[in-house]
Amino acid sequence: MQITNQFTKWLRLALSVTVLAGILTGCGYNEFQSKDEATKAAWGEVVNQYQRRADLIPNLVNTVKGYATHEKETLEAVTKARAAATSFQITPEVLNDPAAFEKFQQVQGQLSSALSRLMVVSEKYPDLKADTSFRDLQSQLEGTENRITVARQRYIAAVQDYNVHARSFPNNLTAMVFGYKVKPSFTVDNEKAISTAPTVNFGK
Repeated sequence: MQITNQFTKWLRLALSVTVLAGILTGCGYNEFQSKDEATKAAWGEVVNQYQRRADLIPNLVNTVKGYATHEKETLEAVTKARAAATSFQITPEVLNDPAAFEKFQQVQGQLSSALSRLMVVSEKYPDLKADTSFRDLQSQLEGTENRITVARQRYIAAVQDYNVHARSFPNNLTAMVFGYKVKPSFTVDNEKAISTAPTVNFGK
């Protein structure tokens, strides 16, 4: 009798787990897992490319400094903007925090702006543009800006896919129960900036 009761309990437990798994699958829970991981992976690539750009800047600044000693204000602005961008801690939680995400965009935008000013200044120095090290850094920076654009676009697509899933019925009920919030995405004032990387061609 005791064996029969234990068997019955295990059978009920197994049936409960099976039913629960079916419910979670039917309400989009498993898809939330995969789409959430997809956004994190896409975000990781965005961060990697921004870090790659930040790593190039010290050598770029030092090279420009060798030819443009009178451009102290511009060089300091780039260095300051880089410090702000690299000191901002990027964690997965940023993906669910609109305010933190906006701050991330802000510091990266300030760095892009400072780099653009540095590029304009560099046009005034023919010897600088002819420097082999400078041309190599120029090429690397150009490639990195393109990678940033691609990484951002992939992240935007991943977030859009996730958010549509989170807002659709009955998935929105699952989202409320398990705390899956809509994720913020990149925004730009100029729509053209989404598909156009900042100019890094120094007089080609």
